[in-house]
Amino acid sequence: MKKYLILFIVIFSITANFYQATAQANNVYIADKKIALPGDGGYDYLFIDQQNRRLYVSHGTTVDVVNLDTDELAGTIAGMQGNHGIAVAKNAGKGFISDGKANAVVAFDLATLKVMATIPLSGKKPDAIIYDPFSNRVFAFNGGSDNASVIDVDALKEIATISLTGGPEFAVADGHGKIYNNIEDKNTMKVIDSKSLKVIDTYSLSPCGGPTGLALDSLNFRLFTVCRENKGMSVLDMKSGKVITTIPIGGGVDAVAYDAETKLIFCSNGDATTTIIQQQSADKYEVVQTLATQTRAKTLALDTKTHKIYLSVVDFEPGTKNAVPGTFKLLVFKPNK
Repeated sequence: MKKYLILFIVIFSITANFYQATAQANNVYIADKKIALPGDGGYDYLFIDQQNRRLYVSHGTTVDVVNLDTDELAGTIAGMQGNHGIAVAKNAGKGFISDGKANAVVAFDLATLKVMATIPLSGKKPDAIIYDPFSNRVFAFNGGSDNASVIDVDALKEIATISLTGGPEFAVADGHGKIYNNIEDKNTMKVIDSKSLKVIDTYSLSPCGGPTGLALDSLNFRLFTVCRENKGMSVLDMKSGKVITTIPIGGGVDAVAYDAETKLIFCSNGDATTTIIQQQSADKYEVVQTLATQTRAKTLALDTKTHKIYLSVVDFEPGTKNAVPGTFKLLVFKPNK
């Protein structure tokens, strides 16, 4: 009897290891490393400057800057009250950070990382922020006043505001004069003309509820918007605003990124998963992996050179929302080649 029991255990172990190895081999992405970053406090957006090979990580009152080629901390931009998003105007050599608690945007020098100016806004609680190369302007989206502040890159001052009639979330620019912005509390998307500074269209995102992250496929004229209430990623036709399809994703989503080379879409969820979706054609999509990450790892950035994804997160005391001091880090995942 003992002999058969041992044989059963051996066979079971071999079978389990086989299936585990097979599952690992079938994964599209796998864990690469963790990068520890200094300090404590809340965390929000990540932004990658591909040209200068830098990853900007929003973190409390600072922005950590990571060298993408060495995965080492390259510098820190400090002195803010409560920052959120980062945008880069490469030709001007300037970066911009939305400081939500200060109702301001902080401009910094890309070469030295030194603060150049703190730009006061008439809008309240700036959150998402983007640079539009077509108009050479920065747009900060104000969650506390339901509008967007427009910033002159050269003069470093607010020159206009745009009413959005709802709470703005992520935004993307198409490079041809249009900006698309999710309105979280209205389940709509605003289309902004970046030259005239007017809203020229409003798209319904139904069945999407609570839209947050937004990404763009310029080749196929598609927008990918991720939504918390219905746990879905909706695909929109950029020209008509029509919702083509909605794909189930994880809970507590915040960000989404699209890799134009691999045709993969990454939806980072607060429920300790990142949903990876394969774009089979402009109108056809399939979930290819539910990547295990960490609870509240809900924002990410994609390095289009290496195809790695970076997610910021902190450890929490079990069963609480209390962050463990000294545990802020980046989770790095890479293609399973």
